[in-house]
Amino acid sequence: MPTLQSDTISASKSEAIIGLCATSLSEAAQKSMQNTRADGTEAVRYQSGFGNDFSSEALPGALPVAQNSPQKVAYGLYAEQLSGTAFTAPRAHNRRSWLYRIRPAAMHHAFESLAHPLLRSGPFKQVPASPNQLRWDPLPLPSSGQVADFIDGLITFAGNGDPALQAGMGIHLYIANRSMHERFFYDADGELLIVPQQGRLRAHTEFGVLDVTPGEILVIPRGVRFRVVLPDGEARGYVCENYGAQFTLPELGPVGANGLANVRDFLAPVAAYEDREGNFQLVAKFGGRLWSAAIDHSPLDVVAWHGNYTPYKYDLKCFNTINTVSFDHPDPSIFTVLTSPSDTPGTANVDFVIFPPRWMVAENTFRPPWFHRNVMSEYMGLVHGAYDAKAEGFAPGGGSLHNCMSGHGPDAATFEKASAATLLPHRIDNTLAFMFESRYVIHPTQFALDTPLLQKNYLACWDGLKKNFTGQP
Repeated sequence: MPTLQSDTISASKSEAIIGLCATSLSEAAQKSMQNTRADGTEAVRYQSGFGNDFSSEALPGALPVAQNSPQKVAYGLYAEQLSGTAFTAPRAHNRRSWLYRIRPAAMHHAFESLAHPLLRSGPFKQVPASPNQLRWDPLPLPSSGQVADFIDGLITFAGNGDPALQAGMGIHLYIANRSMHERFFYDADGELLIVPQQGRLRAHTEFGVLDVTPGEILVIPRGVRFRVVLPDGEARGYVCENYGAQFTLPELGPVGANGLANVRDFLAPVAAYEDREGNFQLVAKFGGRLWSAAIDHSPLDVVAWHGNYTPYKYDLKCFNTINTVSFDHPDPSIFTVLTSPSDTPGTANVDFVIFPPRWMVAENTFRPPWFHRNVMSEYMGLVHGAYDAKAEGFAPGGGSLHNCMSGHGPDAATFEKASAATLLPHRIDNTLAFMFESRYVIHPTQFALDTPLLQKNYLACWDGLKKNFTGQP
């Protein structure tokens, strides 16, 4: 269970929380003073901000001055625009970057279909979605006789919508024990929000390199080419493949100008190119399927770039958690890190929500998340620790699914303990859960329903809830 520390809220506790985020950002700043060449061994640099118009060059003078596409680009590079939105999207939402690269992205052999036994894509019609509450144990890491890189290790558990219509999402888990050195990947169906749960990732992208650890997230925009290296030899985690509008920061409303995920805590890479030739493979996800093309050079050969369409990372320790200081547990929307909006205001294609360490001080209140039915559908995962609404059974690396209007809430043990607790200020620590929440019903895949990881007795967690009604006030 989460560590519940009854305590007076002290300055030292608050300083420790802030210090975790500050340490992370300070380390990034120190790295930004070091060399930029991405050979897999050197420190990684970052730029700070969200949706900024960044600019970066790995060689001096590689970026054109005062124009995007000169007749001849410095160093013999090619100019190429990567558009993440339509040309005519409103300026506030328009996303594009100019890349100055050794070879254009068009240079590769023809794509051919590539089979993948457990990767699925919308529309999800393998099996009907049911109103049953579902929960899964963690995927085991590959055994010693199995070899899987990030692409091989993707397993689809659920999803909704259709990438052809640019709406909905795919929910995948990954297990990997091999780095991608001669293999590159891009997803034309959606942007990838990657949540590492075990093992670090080093993502080499067209824009530069990002190091990501459990407790951080990585977002790779639609179409950006990359490869994944495993510094720890193996890794496991979650992926939200967002078919819809790009993730953005939620509006703050009366919260004000600051709070939740602050702009300056997001980190984008600096230019770092690969000038490699060989027999490589470029894998694309397009139209709900994987495709493979031979390529005789690394496509991560961008020497300079500028624009606002970039990969980025975010340390979840930096999230400025908002909570009640009077009574009642607020709606979980206050924990939203990123949102992919739909055409209905306030109703997301997908929200990324976290449940981080936080203080609980509400008076005369049942403090865990309350019992709930929701028009939105919710997939939950756990990075580490335990979720405060489930005392047992929800393990790091596992997941749960509560679909539209399916009842859910704290299990019997959690309800009894919270109902009798002395309401002193206490801190929920050693925990990091998250949720992919969507307006569309989430359909589990055939694998997700057939795997022995599916907990057949999940509904039993509510069996112990007693009838307390007496008819008396």
